[in-house]
Amino acid sequence: MSIAHRLQPASRLPAEAAFEELPLGSILPSGWLKDQLVIQSKGFTGRLPRYWDHLGPDSGWLGGPGEKWERGPYYIDGLLPLAYLLQDEALLAEARPWIEWTLSSQQPDGQFGPADEDDWWPRMVMVKALIQYAEATEDERVVPFLLNFFRYKAAHIEERPLRDWGKARGGEAILSLQWLYRRTGEDFLLELASTIHAQTEDWTGLFSDFPYWRYQTKFDHRIHVVNVAMGLKEPALYSLLSNREEHREASRKGIEALMRYHGQLHGMFSGDEWLAGTHPSQGVELCAVVEYMYTLEHLVRIFGDGWYGDILERVAYNALPATISADWTSHQYVQQVNQIKCTKEHRNWTENRDDANMFGLEPNFGCCTANMHQGWPKFAARLWLGTPDEGVALVAYAPCTVKTEVAGGVDATFEVRTEYPFRDAVEIEVRPSRACRFPLKLRMPAWCSRPQVRVNGAAVALDIVSGFATIERQWAPGDRVTVSLPMEVTLEKRANGAVGVTRGPLVYALPLPERWSRRSGNLPFADWEIVPASGAAWNFGLAVDGKSGVFSVEEAEVREQPYSAEQAPVRLKARAKRVAQWREEMNSAGELPLSPVVSAEAEEEIVLVPYASAKLRIAEFPVTKE
Repeated sequence: MSIAHRLQPASRLPAEAAFEELPLGSILPSGWLKDQLVIQSKGFTGRLPRYWDHLGPDSGWLGGPGEKWERGPYYIDGLLPLAYLLQDEALLAEARPWIEWTLSSQQPDGQFGPADEDDWWPRMVMVKALIQYAEATEDERVVPFLLNFFRYKAAHIEERPLRDWGKARGGEAILSLQWLYRRTGEDFLLELASTIHAQTEDWTGLFSDFPYWRYQTKFDHRIHVVNVAMGLKEPALYSLLSNREEHREASRKGIEALMRYHGQLHGMFSGDEWLAGTHPSQGVELCAVVEYMYTLEHLVRIFGDGWYGDILERVAYNALPATISADWTSHQYVQQVNQIKCTKEHRNWTENRDDANMFGLEPNFGCCTANMHQGWPKFAARLWLGTPDEGVALVAYAPCTVKTEVAGGVDATFEVRTEYPFRDAVEIEVRPSRACRFPLKLRMPAWCSRPQVRVNGAAVALDIVSGFATIERQWAPGDRVTVSLPMEVTLEKRANGAVGVTRGPLVYALPLPERWSRRSGNLPFADWEIVPASGAAWNFGLAVDGKSGVFSVEEAEVREQPYSAEQAPVRLKARAKRVAQWREEMNSAGELPLSPVVSAEAEEEIVLVPYASAKLRIAEFPVTKE
């Protein structure tokens, strides 16, 4: 793992971001996070093209007559960072033909990609993949290629403006244009970015005065959950060009409104295609999960605010692994917070089909099958960011090794040893190539009331600004930073007086014993229904009377796949009663009765596990009356 040089920009944006990304390959995962990426590589991501025609040799993005729109670009956008993070030759060989065909497809006028599909949208995705490739390899072909393409786009964008999905997702192009401008200083790139902003849905206006308060019943691109997840970063990105407060504020206002009217316990807002309210049996699409993670990664980069990092961890450590099987051979289109069965039956979705919460190859629709791969890799690649004062910022806690430059060009390695989020201790070994002074910023989660940091055993006084504590000192090889983030069991209030149980960034759920039945398709990527074992009850109310101290915490070894009920490394024991009036409705857990509820049932002990460890679960509970 060599040191990747940090960018010395050719030109600066009108308003620079608070932090800067480190080139792909600067951060390599270790520990449990690397295990997740290896499992991913052995499951869908490493083998999918051999089992799914949309990504096979006939793909239009490999020069074939097959699918020519977004699925090839989606796939390479996740496959490529996974390959470089794992330094896996087989994955690199899988990724190479997609890159080489794309680079060879450019026409004299600058256009590229399948000749008979001219939509701007899939090219936005492929450009993001090419940027990752350029950062990982420093391949000198990419920057001229992108300049030629964007000159073509600038020449044709007025006569062929953004439409449909591209109009909703123009922020993805603005992101790439800013990356290229900082490397080339070509003024036309910023002019094109402004044109694209003008043609994109008015996300700034929407999030500043959010109108969608309820379950949606009619399609509009502005209530499509994936569009919303992507659109949340567009105002923030454009604020780097406009330097206007309305653009700087819109993303946060949008998130706050979405969580107020559509928020779910795992950190996402609902969307079983369209925004669907706060009921814990509404779904959220896997594409939205990975796109929202990517949005949050950029929001924390742009604003330097740990608030976005808190949300990022909540989504990454709960919503992402919950909706993919432990072996990465099946996934859901939508997950439910309260998910009592995954079957082909009609539910109260806004738009999805009956198979949307089954685990399979492409339940409901194939976009998630192509797009899910970016979630863990892009998260791992952005655990740390650079700071403008030649330091580094730890944004999300996970085991990894970081190699970058600090203090004006000093090579430095940071080794993070931790089992977070399953444990609260983090150790960072700091190894600059020589002693030097630079700032180290550590995100201090808002949920932690008593964070502690020590350097070489000595306690550090914490001055937390925008969710980050800064330690600026003379660092020497072998310095050790220990971070303690004590986790307390907390009850989060939900609708109807219900509660969710959290501890640190993890949500906890009652796991139901699972019976998996293959319904269609062939191994390894078959389609499965999951139902609870016969006689298993799910309709429990917590006997907590508003107190979180009634839980006991048991810890076990963090094994290769902590996101399975059998290997859950943390368990919470609680007292509960069955609530007879809480019943199944439309093949899902019904409306939670207004708490506190009266139950004549005997009190019993239940065990909760991390939310994503249970594919059948209850995570939002009524509270019983004493």
